[in-house]
Amino acid sequence: MTAPITETVTDNAAWADAAPRLSVLIPTFRDDPTALLRALDGSKAEGSAEIVVLDDGGGDEALAARIGKIVGALKRPARFVRLSANAGRAQGRNRLAAHARGRHLLFLDSDMLPDPKDFLARWLAVAGDDAPVAFGGFTLDQTPVRPEHALHRAMALKSDCTPAPERAKAPEKHVFTSNLLVRRDVFETVAFDEGFAGWGWEDVEWAMRVARAHPILHIDNTATHLGLDPAPVMAAKYEQSAANFARVVAGHRDVVSAYPGYKVAKALKTVPLRGTWRPWLKAIALSESLPTPLRAFSMRLYRAALYSDAV
Repeated sequence: MTAPITETVTDNAAWADAAPRLSVLIPTFRDDPTALLRALDGSKAEGSAEIVVLDDGGGDEALAARIGKIVGALKRPARFVRLSANAGRAQGRNRLAAHARGRHLLFLDSDMLPDPKDFLARWLAVAGDDAPVAFGGFTLDQTPVRPEHALHRAMALKSDCTPAPERAKAPEKHVFTSNLLVRRDVFETVAFDEGFAGWGWEDVEWAMRVARAHPILHIDNTATHLGLDPAPVMAAKYEQSAANFARVVAGHRDVVSAYPGYKVAKALKTVPLRGTWRPWLKAIALSESLPTPLRAFSMRLYRAALYSDAV
């Protein structure tokens, strides 16, 4: 029988007496969020924002000590929550929300870094307008350029780093927990589905459910995604995400069937001998000697081929 996941909670000196309007919620699993915490503490915004960091059972004592030290030194109200075991992306974020006190929750991934100096002030303004859901977008503006990240960079710039007007054309599709504002009552009604395991799709699926009852606002208040992956890690994540994609298709086929990736997966489903040619797509995507556009095309096809089992 699996032991229940327990929490250890540490607050800084500013936490007890604060009455925040905005709760910034940062999950981490063996990633160092200290650069993000420093940036948020220095962001131009007068009060009204607290920070909650959750170590999702990472088991890295040295990293936890660094996080605890900086949380204790922050000027803003801050809480550090450590889980005894990994709860996963969906449950971890639900647990974070349970610690929040603000009317609005801002989910930020630990490998993000705000782009504008007034990042928090902008989000507080959106919260002041009482928006139910808003996504600020992300960039690679501050991400170091490294050869091993060339494929991820190319794919992210093409499909993920899009301005608000483009994202608004398919508002639920372009929602990620990397920079997401949610009003508390909305989240209490529609939380993340803890049936998702591993990486991928839990945020988009959540947005599909939210969009049935609430408008999703897209704005340009971006944060940089620092955590680009080498190609083998990308491929492993896509392989892991296939089961999550199947879960999305089972619950929202009417929505996801309009996505280009679904249509490609549907077409590839009819191609025989997938077990023969699918590994070749992966091999091309992983080959750093080949042109990046060709590798990106192959990786997208490989992902669609993985997803073809679910369509």
